[in-house]
Amino acid sequence: MSGSKLYSLSNAISKWIQHGTSIVCCTALETCIPFAAGYEIIRQKKKELTLIGPISDILFDQLVGAECVKRIQAAWVGNVITGLGYNYKKAVESRRICVEHHSNFTISLALKAAAMGVSFLPTRSTLGSDLSAFNTGLKTVTCPFTGDMMAAVGHISPDVAIIHVQRADAMGNAHLWGSLGITREACMASRDIILTAEEIVPSDVISSDPNRVIFPGFRVSAVCHTPWGGYPSPVPGYYNRDHDYFLEYQQNSKTPEIFQEWMNRHVMDVLDRDDFMKQIVGHGKMENLAIKNSSFTEPVNYGY
Repeated sequence: MSGSKLYSLSNAISKWIQHGTSIVCCTALETCIPFAAGYEIIRQKKKELTLIGPISDILFDQLVGAECVKRIQAAWVGNVITGLGYNYKKAVESRRICVEHHSNFTISLALKAAAMGVSFLPTRSTLGSDLSAFNTGLKTVTCPFTGDMMAAVGHISPDVAIIHVQRADAMGNAHLWGSLGITREACMASRDIILTAEEIVPSDVISSDPNRVIFPGFRVSAVCHTPWGGYPSPVPGYYNRDHDYFLEYQQNSKTPEIFQEWMNRHVMDVLDRDDFMKQIVGHGKMENLAIKNSSFTEPVNYGY
């Protein structure tokens, strides 16, 4: 197909994620977390990565446990059900990784600043907190219009954004719905964008509803057809969150030895996402998690 950006997930990760790459992901908060891409990064043994995001759930913890990570710029790293991630906690305490602490709002502003092409954006929200003691990207400035003290949030410009979406065409135009979080800001701030998509659809499907296109297709570098690519996180309209997986991960990450066994079984000893879903998840679990009660929006009229 002319202009096609379709890649296998393995090839996309190999081409755009190098040792030392800075990656923004998990941008829709608890939904559409690109677990398939994260597991492929682990499988390819990428190292010295910088991870950027808001609430990352367990994916950042898994990447830290796999020793892929050098630096984190995030609001929180852990297991939303059970608390702080064990791998992350151990890595911070041993000073194996460097952490730049953010709130969900400051990470959004940092990416928005980069998307706008400016060096910082002002806010009042961090004044009075101690975030600036743990983040050199937060400064105080005087407003030139009012003379008020403001916090300045320095820009963050990731090398790559990895985003999971419900559907995309082969040229990189995509629909994402549900919680968007800071996905738009992250994509427009990044040099390259890798999409993993539940479905690959004709371009006419995407252009029929332009309001669900949150970043332009020409900014996308790779599109990877990856059904169940967000599992175990939920993907609105496709499948629910697998709460058991998160609870089991807590038990399987308590020590480095137990985590290594988990990683071998769930990541290193499977070929790809399809193999993972067959071997680890199984058809019965997939059937249970698949959305059965549809809730459609009211149609809109784009006529003019």
